[in-house]
Amino acid sequence: MRRPGAWWRGKSTTAKVESYTRGTFHSFSAIEVGVLAPGLLNVLDRATALLALALLLTHAGIGSLAGARALDWVCGRRARPLGAAAVMAAATVLIAVVLLLVTTRGLDLGSPSPAEEKQVAASATAYLIVFVFGTGALTLGLRGARQIVRAVCGLGACAGIGAFVAGVPLLPAAITTVTVTLGSGFMALAAALSVWLLTVVIELDAARETRARLAVAEERLRFGRDLHDVLGRNLAVIALKSELAVQLAHRQRPEAVTQMVEVQRIAQESQREVREVVRGYREADLSVELSGAQGVLTAAGIDCRLTGSAAGLPARVQAVLGWVVRETTTNVLRHGAAEHCTVALVRTPTAVTLTVENDGMTDTSAAPTDGTGLAGLRERLADLDGTLDAGPVGAADRVGGRTFLVTARVPLAPDDPNPDAVPTKEVAE
Repeated sequence: MRRPGAWWRGKSTTAKVESYTRGTFHSFSAIEVGVLAPGLLNVLDRATALLALALLLTHAGIGSLAGARALDWVCGRRARPLGAAAVMAAATVLIAVVLLLVTTRGLDLGSPSPAEEKQVAASATAYLIVFVFGTGALTLGLRGARQIVRAVCGLGACAGIGAFVAGVPLLPAAITTVTVTLGSGFMALAAALSVWLLTVVIELDAARETRARLAVAEERLRFGRDLHDVLGRNLAVIALKSELAVQLAHRQRPEAVTQMVEVQRIAQESQREVREVVRGYREADLSVELSGAQGVLTAAGIDCRLTGSAAGLPARVQAVLGWVVRETTTNVLRHGAAEHCTVALVRTPTAVTLTVENDGMTDTSAAPTDGTGLAGLRERLADLDGTLDAGPVGAADRVGGRTFLVTARVPLAPDDPNPDAVPTKEVAE
């Protein structure tokens, strides 16, 4: 057996706000009939009172239907109910005027007798409230301050004209216009605020769903970026070693077999790394990447100098800098015709800086400053408040510059282990 209130607790926040808004405006119809009916029944004869009650119920029903359709439009479930809004406006004016004529039939509205004053007061109250509540239901289907102001002023003018046509003197009719305009304006403001609140909640719910979809898309981009980082260097090495093996084979050199064995090893390693990326377990190891970069560049005939040590760096810093080493090594192999490359890792008490500098950049326009790989590195570094600078060394207008420098800097928190600077040590030349 369900506990009391379980249906409400089971609703989402958006559904609760929508239910509250609908319940509020549907209750206005009940309030309209409940407030006016007793007063009219007390001062009217039975036949007139039943007719007035029928008019009130008709107006309340039309108001509830128009309000429900308007809220469906606000929630995006149907097209804008312009027809229902037009019917609501026309029904409000018509029912209010007919109600005034019926309840004041045979009375002198200019100077009623003491016995007739109660009936006139009840009739005037019903006339005003029908206009005010009708405006509230009408406002639900409107958008923008101009439309709402026009509706309020239009119904206020109709109220004054209708009262004058029904026999109300000019001054009381003018007062009726002002009263209906003010009362309708208040009701329209309340309705507009309720619609605004419901709209904001719906938009927040949609934004939450969008954020979830963006998180999925971001994870897909991260996955693609990781695959690029994993396969980029290895494929470049495979291509290089395969080309070397072909040349050696043409010369009938036995070293070709050794190169193909190395290609096989790198291909198998790439398979393993791709599987680890798919499983989400792979983290770049800075020490391994530094050694691997030196070995790959040396095998490609590039003089590689490596200085600094990764010992003692936080794991998250080593991981992101490992990706930097991997991507920059790939770029050195792919772009230009480098002969020398220097990789330096320097640590201070506040930051660690990794620089990769190579020559052979014969065309600065081909420098990978805006490539997918470097963009991915900037994203990784941004997660640790780090920065990445890449470009030819020297003046910005330098043409044909032969040196390209990549600088990655990651700040270190005070509580990171081993805050002392790492002594610069030349690992290899």
